[in-house]
Amino acid sequence: MNSLQRIQAVLRGEIPDRLPVLPQSFMFAAQMDGYSIGQINRKPDIMAKCHLNSRERFGYDGCIIDVDDASLAEACGASVVYREDNVAVVKDSEPVLRDLREIDGLSLPDPLRDGRLPEWLEVTERIAEKAGDECFIIGRADQGPFNLLCLLRGAQQFMEDLITEDEEVILHALAWTTKAHVRFAKAQLEAGAHAASMGDAYASPNLISPIAYRKFAFPWEKMAVDEVQSREHPYAIHICGDTTGIIKEMGDTGARILEVDWKVDMGKARALVPENTVLMGNINPSDPMYLGTPVQVEAQVKKIIEATRGRGIIVSSGCALGANTKPENVTAMVEAVRKYGSREYLEILQTE
Repeated sequence: MNSLQRIQAVLRGEIPDRLPVLPQSFMFAAQMDGYSIGQINRKPDIMAKCHLNSRERFGYDGCIIDVDDASLAEACGASVVYREDNVAVVKDSEPVLRDLREIDGLSLPDPLRDGRLPEWLEVTERIAEKAGDECFIIGRADQGPFNLLCLLRGAQQFMEDLITEDEEVILHALAWTTKAHVRFAKAQLEAGAHAASMGDAYASPNLISPIAYRKFAFPWEKMAVDEVQSREHPYAIHICGDTTGIIKEMGDTGARILEVDWKVDMGKARALVPENTVLMGNINPSDPMYLGTPVQVEAQVKKIIEATRGRGIIVSSGCALGANTKPENVTAMVEAVRKYGSREYLEILQTE
């Protein structure tokens, strides 16, 4: 199997020749070619080359197209701070929305024209043209509905709105941000991505309660899944932090891939979500990927595979790998998956 066939087999519920490994590596890939992400976040030709070079160098199974958490908000009118040595960020002190009722005054972004969205799409197009029949491409559609509204309103202000604002006003604004996200996600698929995805970190139980998640994030994530996902093109949801308390609901969105952060027990997650939901994760990007050793990386890979018996798993970092990730630890991740994720090893695990 090549990398694309391997991931497609997992998505079909089959045992592949070995489990796939697909780290979130955009900052690391840039660093390996001598750049910081801030230097190339408007240079899609270089970004695409960095992704392809890193995949070839380390032998993992695909590319996750990501640049920063600010691009979709910027295309909606947010002010952004560019940093040469790091990702761009939304200027939280100058929110676009002084009141959620102003949402209808914004223009829905056109992914082919507005902000840096066309440049994200060009990265996807370039990688799809070079390796789209060999490796699996996830086109991140930047921020999910809840996150995008946080960035447009200002995170602190929006957290206060959740307590003080009329619920219908909040839901109306979330319907708008869902439309903005869905437009970008569909554009990623049209650009050649095999799957689209969102990041919805502010919806994490580390910030809001599971009750608030079910009311203000889950319905819009599910709507995005319903709008974007098809049989040919799965959709992925990434929420940072310990999502144990909401992982069942994340599975209930119908998303075929859930990107699971390192704080979650993968065995528990596997038991809480539908069998046909693929879990992607969840090696700690800090320790061991930056602070640890190859031996520690191998141990985490082995633990993930054995906890889930390798059922419906794409081994990945729990969140984005930092630029300072040790290259030998990325090598160790791939080699450990080849060792403990082989068909022979999986057949033993799944018959025990």
